[in-house]
Amino acid sequence: MRAETPAIALTIAGSDPSGGAGIQADFKTFSALGVYGAAVLTALTAQNTTGVSGVLSIPPGFIVAQFRAVVSDLAVAAIKTGMLGDAETVETVASELTQVPQIPVVVDPVMVATSGDVLLRPDAIELVRTALIPRASLITPNLPEAGRLLDRAEADTEQEMRLQAEALMALGCGAVLLKGGHASGADVVDILFDGRTHFEFRRPRIKTSNTHGTGCTLSAAIAAGLAKGLNIQESIALAKDFVWSALSSGSHMSVGKGVNGPIDHNFALRKS
Repeated sequence: MRAETPAIALTIAGSDPSGGAGIQADFKTFSALGVYGAAVLTALTAQNTTGVSGVLSIPPGFIVAQFRAVVSDLAVAAIKTGMLGDAETVETVASELTQVPQIPVVVDPVMVATSGDVLLRPDAIELVRTALIPRASLITPNLPEAGRLLDRAEADTEQEMRLQAEALMALGCGAVLLKGGHASGADVVDILFDGRTHFEFRRPRIKTSNTHGTGCTLSAAIAAGLAKGLNIQESIALAKDFVWSALSSGSHMSVGKGVNGPIDHNFALRKS
């Protein structure tokens, strides 16, 4: 019998030793969605549900070594980026991504952890704008991240979200998914702009403080969909369903002593 190559997705991100976010969340998501996961570590963090107490950046040369080891051997079908940390790392990752232009890239412009701790140095934001985003097939900023990238106030209406998605698109990416989880209202509304049309993804807001890792999980799930051959809109729909279910199930969990616990990546296993 001929061996089959599974769909493979690569995450380029930091590590969360408490398991709720970062590459740990990405791997849980890839596995839950039937995708083989590979990883390039950009940083080690000392963190848990109460916050981040330390960050150790991976040397740029070793980031390059990890990346080239993976893409020279595995048939990577989609890539996502998460925590990059500093300007040197952003520049390194952006440069390596130009070597694989055929692979779709989902950029989650991680700036601040759910706990409020800063995960991207201010001097790196310009490089995210000018070097990383133009390589992205899709970017997935939340409202605060979009405001920082555009040097504007956060959008507080759906019309302002549409306008900011259009402005982010002008930075050179293939599409923008502007996430509305930080807004208020009975529904969470995310807006996708592909350069021509705005698409809405609307889900009932779940009342829970267990939201650690939602951004990582969403971008990983989108990358998983792309790796499996879905288009961007289909991949986002898949990811939104996955995150909503993980949030709903996770709202009943108690993990750690912090205010913001993790979501439940294992919800599907609990149903089986």
